[in-house]
Amino acid sequence: MKKNLVLFILFILPIVAYLFFASGINSFAKLPTITKNVPEISSWTTLDNKPIALTGKITILGFIGQDVNKYKGNFFNLYEKIFDRNKDFKDFQMVMILPNGTQEQVRELQKDVTTLGTQAGWNFVFGSPEEITNFYNSLKLVGKLDSKLGTPNVFIIDKKRNLRGRKGHDKKGKPEYKEGYNTKFVSELYNEMTDDVKIILAEYRLALKKNHNATKELIPNEK
Repeated sequence: MKKNLVLFILFILPIVAYLFFASGINSFAKLPTITKNVPEISSWTTLDNKPIALTGKITILGFIGQDVNKYKGNFFNLYEKIFDRNKDFKDFQMVMILPNGTQEQVRELQKDVTTLGTQAGWNFVFGSPEEITNFYNSLKLVGKLDSKLGTPNVFIIDKKRNLRGRKGHDKKGKPEYKEGYNTKFVSELYNEMTDDVKIILAEYRLALKKNHNATKELIPNEK
């Protein structure tokens, strides 16, 4: 009896856990790639002048634009539904891109966000309008930035700098395509994006186990 229990814990439970993470609204066991080789942003400036890289991180990427207050409510939705659930993973980060000149607006926003909790893992990156436009265009998206270089959508970038999303058919066989997630709608973040982030995390966990290279990269930090 004890032997069977040990075998269950060692072999069956990890598979059940993986199926749990990979289940839900999304019909994909592995989240499809929308765009490969997203450019790096490590040369761009941040509030604290620390370099931020996409390589080696699971990144939630956003474009806030010139009017930070316009997306303030969306920012809170994203914090509560996505960031707060995954903030303990070392290789998970949020990167928000804004035009130069919005630094003071961001500092004011940060004061409000402190009421929600930690901001560790949140990064604000600043560039010229031309740099932001060129970078956004490199993502090869259907959606466009507004006149102030913002969008309510956020995007999932994997560790190899690939944009991930939904492409193919849903469980009912209907064509499905999703390149980003609208932070205005809590239901979309909760029902769709949460599910897709789980799949990305489960994908890397499975790869680590398969390669016998288990590390704490995708394990919550000890508190």
